[in-house]
Amino acid sequence: MSASTDTLTVAEPLPLRAAWLVANTFQLLFTLAWTAACITLALLVRAVTGDARIPLRMAAWLWAPGLLGGAGARVDIEGVENVDWSRPCVLVATHESIIDICALFRAVPVPLRFMLKQEMTRVPFVGWYAKAMGMCFIERDGSRASMVKSLRAAGEIVKAGHVLCIFPEGTRSRGGVVGEFKAGAFQVAMGGGVPVVPVAMTGAGAVLPAYSFRVRPGTIRVRIGQPIHARGSGAEARETLARDARQAVLDLIAKD
Repeated sequence: MSASTDTLTVAEPLPLRAAWLVANTFQLLFTLAWTAACITLALLVRAVTGDARIPLRMAAWLWAPGLLGGAGARVDIEGVENVDWSRPCVLVATHESIIDICALFRAVPVPLRFMLKQEMTRVPFVGWYAKAMGMCFIERDGSRASMVKSLRAAGEIVKAGHVLCIFPEGTRSRGGVVGEFKAGAFQVAMGGGVPVVPVAMTGAGAVLPAYSFRVRPGTIRVRIGQPIHARGSGAEARETLARDARQAVLDLIAKD
């Protein structure tokens, strides 16, 4: 089984640590500049065309390859053929690192939208891009009313025929442990009458650990499973769907 090594880093000699510090500083500057440039271009295309499809695919064609290449990360993708991408679905993916988003943009062959934390709307460029591309946001510690509003917005995305990615653990996992899946993602899928697609991602935490910018070259593995449809309706069916999706993710991870 593959596991993230973001909490199990091997001690490096001082000269090597210094070299990595310099390299990571340049990588951070490149990441900020590249992201700002790509988003500016995407927003211009969005304004000219009035359509979000090309700017969303630019994330897969331009932004993500640049950041992954700059990090020395290779993306190993498996299971794309399991999904009919002409139809809407909800991807439920594990989440070790912010670089997961780059890998998902590369892996999914159609325009991809995300459910993001509400605080991302306050991040320059990233927040502007996400709002302009029609992504949805959720307050993790918000009221029930705000949660319902967020889930309704997510449901409108899939009802409009789009592919939406949600990280059902609700936070970034550490040490390769897959947390319990929260119900919201599965309510969105059931409300929209679409399947959930389990996605197992490993290796991202070793390339870029959560809550730091210690970049190291490595391989990010994206394993896409078979779509899963809800059996029935109501809370029990939703909980069963969540359990089935989490087990499918664990099974995908166990294959590596």
